[in-house]
Amino acid sequence: MPKIALVDDDRNILTSVSLTLEAEGYQVATYTDGASGLDGLTSDKPDLAILDIKMPRMDGMELLRRLRQKSDVPVIFLTSKDEEIDELFGLKMGADDFITKPFSQRLLVERVKAILRRSAPREPGAPGSAEPTPSKALIERGSLVMDEERHTCTWKGQRVTLTVTEFLILQALALRPGVVKSRNALMDAAYDDQVYVDDRTIDSHIKRLRKKFKQTDDDFEMIETLYGVGYRFKEQ
Repeated sequence: MPKIALVDDDRNILTSVSLTLEAEGYQVATYTDGASGLDGLTSDKPDLAILDIKMPRMDGMELLRRLRQKSDVPVIFLTSKDEEIDELFGLKMGADDFITKPFSQRLLVERVKAILRRSAPREPGAPGSAEPTPSKALIERGSLVMDEERHTCTWKGQRVTLTVTEFLILQALALRPGVVKSRNALMDAAYDDQVYVDDRTIDSHIKRLRKKFKQTDDDFEMIETLYGVGYRFKEQ
């Protein structure tokens, strides 16, 4: 039973969303402000977090910033704001999705299901087997190693922590080095069909990917931009 953390200062939303998610079979933990949410997310380690942006004590953006120092748990933002800058800023910080209030409960459930499907680890061997079979989802491209089953990524032997969306975008690029992937192709790789994102969303994820790798290796230049076309992983 996947565990979902819901952080919002609106008790009506906490109640209605909790009931909807629990009816779908999820376990839900609720928090009424960012500070208590951070404590709960750090200690309880949910499978997915749904965060409001505007909250007392600590807003959702600050909560996400602090959370990303410790965890790569998938995050959906609930926001009453419709300003474009908020969404782009949140994506750069590592959010996986945005839903603007007021929202359909069914839409939220579909987004939750989509992200959990993308983040679910794949079973490496048959049920009950003593030893896991070798990973068939291992991608090695020079200094880059990605393990899809374990959702891990390393560069020159050092761990690079990626969100689900970042992992899927990088995986799509690294599978075929030298081949240009359009933004639409990267959207298809990272998002389900029912989720609409625009070009700038992909650009924001690419910028964050580069930043994470440069924190590990300042000389990282493996993700190339072809202006007006898309992105590609450099051939070695």
